[in-house]
Amino acid sequence: MSVIVTRTDCPPPAKAVSGTASQTFGPNHRWKVLGIGVAANAGFSATFSGVPATAVVMRQGYQLDDASLGLALGLLGLGVALSELPWGVVTDRWGDRRVLLTGLGATAAWLFVMAMLVVPTKGAIPGVTLLSASLLVAGLLGGSVNGSSGRAIMGWFREGERGFAMSIRQTAVPLGGGIGALVLPSLALGFGFAAVFGLLAAVSALSAVFAWRWLHEPPAEGGGHVAATAGPAPLHNLEVWRISSAIGLLCFPQVAVLTFASVFLHDFVGLGTLATSASLAAVQTGAMVMRVWSGRYTDRHGNRRPFLRLCSALSALAFAVLWLLVLTAAGRPALMAALPVVLVVAGIAVSTWHGVAYTELATLAGPGHVGTALSLANSFVFVGFCLVPIAIPGLLHLWAWPGVWLAAAGCALIAWPIFLRPA
Repeated sequence: MSVIVTRTDCPPPAKAVSGTASQTFGPNHRWKVLGIGVAANAGFSATFSGVPATAVVMRQGYQLDDASLGLALGLLGLGVALSELPWGVVTDRWGDRRVLLTGLGATAAWLFVMAMLVVPTKGAIPGVTLLSASLLVAGLLGGSVNGSSGRAIMGWFREGERGFAMSIRQTAVPLGGGIGALVLPSLALGFGFAAVFGLLAAVSALSAVFAWRWLHEPPAEGGGHVAATAGPAPLHNLEVWRISSAIGLLCFPQVAVLTFASVFLHDFVGLGTLATSASLAAVQTGAMVMRVWSGRYTDRHGNRRPFLRLCSALSALAFAVLWLLVLTAAGRPALMAALPVVLVVAGIAVSTWHGVAYTELATLAGPGHVGTALSLANSFVFVGFCLVPIAIPGLLHLWAWPGVWLAAAGCALIAWPIFLRPA
């Protein structure tokens, strides 16, 4: 590996060209950039996956019914969905460093405000409107993390190792979510939501410090840069829209696990807080391991599309088995005991593919458009984070838990043909 690390995919903004071109970086600097991407995504994942893991405690502490709880958690996802694409476009124009620093700093500040003002106390309990609006703003600010960190990693790593690098970055989502699932419910029970939001604010602030220290735009080879407009714009590329929509669809069942699995395990299976947290942490740990493996595997075999179709099929099958077990488990202790295991397997199956899909999408988008393309996909993803928690209470009212898991299986099955390579 050369001492000078170069990238041609994601150009620095025009104002930064002269200042960045003279910088040199050690041969291992790209791993620092990857570490920053993991830290930033893990911190925000602890927010958008960890806060829903406190659903049972939040429902009690804020005195919410299931519909209000779903609305509050859904608006967190809506905030990210609304802001992802604008943040991505800005990233392609401003560069990774400026956007990531701005977003992480603003997210940390807002979570600190929530820790001070939007928590239940002995004197007052914030209403669902204030809680929902606050989570919406947190999502709007946190949407800066995904596209900017992904653009940085795609630029610093070469073809043949990008799938592995992006999959490692995507392990940050289950890593942060798993830590959040283990820590935040107990923290909320023992110290209240001021401690929850305060800890999340500190994590975002620490990630901002790492980004300030090590995240830089690398110099382009030979002093030139690929124009930001090179290749078809991703918003006019039908194949980019296809893959983005499939990514969003396949995230719907994953979001169902992240947002309401704790309620399912508590209300239907009868697990306590510790066992519920352990089950959700097992989902996130398994997903993290499988994402790293899938990135290396598809880099070596060049089979991203077939792998994505396989993940869709396995996810549909796993949730169909969960649906069948829920239908037949009443009064059968052995089947009830199997439900958490099947839920963990289904959650891992539907969380394995992210790094592979984002690498395929970024490759399709072409030079100069990585931030926009990744943010487009994440907009679809967080539409799911908005709609799924709002829809689940309705499904529970109409068809109970079998309806929820059957709908999850259907979404995974619909995604399968979209991953077919066009003629």
